[in-house]
Amino acid sequence: MNGNGAPPRMGDATTPSVSSTGTRTKLERGRGALGPALELVHTGRAPTRAVLTAELGVTRATAGAVAAELEALGLIRVDSRPGASGGTAGTGGAQGRPSHRLSVAEDGPVALAAQVHSDGFRAALVGLGGRIVATAPGKVTVSADPAQVLGAVVRAGAELLAESGRRCVGAGLAVPSAVAEPDGTALNPLHLAWPAGSPVRDIFAQCVKAAGIDGPALTGNDVNLAALAEHRHGAGRSAQHLLCVATGHRGVGGALVLDGRLHSGSSGLALEVGHLTVNPEGRACHCGGRGCLDVEADPLAFLTAAGRSPGPEVSLLQQARDLLREEPEEPAVRAATEELIDRLGLGLAGLVNILNPDRIILGGLHRELLHADPERLRAVVADRSLWGRSGGVPILPCTLDHNSLVGAAELAWQPVLDDPLGALA
Repeated sequence: MNGNGAPPRMGDATTPSVSSTGTRTKLERGRGALGPALELVHTGRAPTRAVLTAELGVTRATAGAVAAELEALGLIRVDSRPGASGGTAGTGGAQGRPSHRLSVAEDGPVALAAQVHSDGFRAALVGLGGRIVATAPGKVTVSADPAQVLGAVVRAGAELLAESGRRCVGAGLAVPSAVAEPDGTALNPLHLAWPAGSPVRDIFAQCVKAAGIDGPALTGNDVNLAALAEHRHGAGRSAQHLLCVATGHRGVGGALVLDGRLHSGSSGLALEVGHLTVNPEGRACHCGGRGCLDVEADPLAFLTAAGRSPGPEVSLLQQARDLLREEPEEPAVRAATEELIDRLGLGLAGLVNILNPDRIILGGLHRELLHADPERLRAVVADRSLWGRSGGVPILPCTLDHNSLVGAAELAWQPVLDDPLGALA
């Protein structure tokens, strides 16, 4: 412990005397590995100190110092007793040698995550590892005034923080709209009835500051953030070129993660896949086109194709899911399922031809359609895509609950992952 009762830190002037300059040099050199090490534990890729040593390419001593520093910061836990099989051949650990297990700190800091969609909004606290620590009850009324909605969701998050007593590293917001960079404006929040170009990042930041919440306040598109969360913690792990396509409560979105980073284009507007034409004679789209994926393969399109009138009692997504799960063999429902699978497959095939991903993950209603008839969907994609015919692209369901919320938290966690000491000083 140092003089104020805190554990010794790398390079801290109060660190107990070091017996050699070489040892201190190792500690200082290890500071540059803190961020990469934290990301490895955060994403589950370094379950033991032996694996951490191999992944970082450092000595066991340096890896031990790095792990100890992250533990002193309250971010990870190092099991005090080594367990069996700490490393394997090819990962840098001695075969069968016991190694200390590493895990994220269950009582550590959290990020405030917020999500707004056409049928409601929700706040949550999310720890390292993508763990949702607490959620506020979802609200089902979304005002046409973004400041009113964002103020309400931040207040709900502030209440969660007060109840938890946790330190907050920052806040992230997921919205169903393309978010232009660098201004953070929502260009097309059509399903929210918000004005085009609403300065959602500035409004969110003001609400966060007014609530007395520390850390940065960041904003992103909901499907982009879902893809980021799935890549780090869910069905997209280990993919190098990950394509995510999802329909939430209204509309269709897409995202691409390349080598662990979101591909957002020159101004944050890449992968607006909802406006691919999949039915030239189809429904009129909000963009001015006709037959776009956005209006041909979302929950409203499914309910309409099945001859059902949407009700006000629950969200459109929930109504579509319930119908698909409870009456899958009813003729109209089956016909609607096949129609939407074919439309979705056409869109995916075009994206495969352009992007050549090594994995596709589907969320929202699209995940349910995949479960309903996986062979039909995969056959459409393979038949209509050049690369699909050469072996096919794995098409998998998203696996995380509330993945857009988890992704919103990833925005707030990123500065900590980049520089743990600097972000938490």
